[in-house]
Amino acid sequence: MTSGLWALPAYGILLALSTLTHQPSIDDFDAYARYVTTGTFLLSHLAASIFGAALAILGTAAATTHLKSKIPYVLTVIANVFLAATFGSAAFVQPGLGRAHLAGVPGMPALNNDTAYGPAFIATALSASVLLIVAALALGTATARTRHDLRAPGIAYGILLSLFTVSGFAYPAAQAYVGFAFAAAAAVLAYRLPRTTAAHSEPALTSA
Repeated sequence: MTSGLWALPAYGILLALSTLTHQPSIDDFDAYARYVTTGTFLLSHLAASIFGAALAILGTAAATTHLKSKIPYVLTVIANVFLAATFGSAAFVQPGLGRAHLAGVPGMPALNNDTAYGPAFIATALSASVLLIVAALALGTATARTRHDLRAPGIAYGILLSLFTVSGFAYPAAQAYVGFAFAAAAAVLAYRLPRTTAAHSEPALTSA
């Protein structure tokens, strides 16, 4: 499972790449419709967001084999299952509404607000985001408590993934930069965690 740890920095890179651009506000529905009907929009959700969620689950599964607590893995699975549902909505619902609007079908902004941004979607997205933050902090804390040399990457992992999630709502322009920083922290964690825990578990040699 050691190689599976590298799914975490790969996940971080995909997060960063998926947020290099952001969709226009739905208040400018013409621009919004043009953006969500691009191949870039679809690819970012399928390859980066949804596949990235799978990598997060695989990477966390590998990490928890080196940790005492399995709670971070459970939280990560639940959070990313719900996030995948929201990404799927964006990938398949928004482009259809955008194409209909660009084709001149009336009422698409209202339908978009009722479906792609309806109450059920908003509740799911916000709940999943909060749970992702909790999962990130849980994994970061569990890692930081394992050994002294894992303290920094563990703390960085929890904080940076939390900041990435929050910046998507509060300051989208910074999100990609935070994503790349998270990928770097995850790479350090992936490199150090198996080596540190293996060294710690080796029995001490005793003289006869």
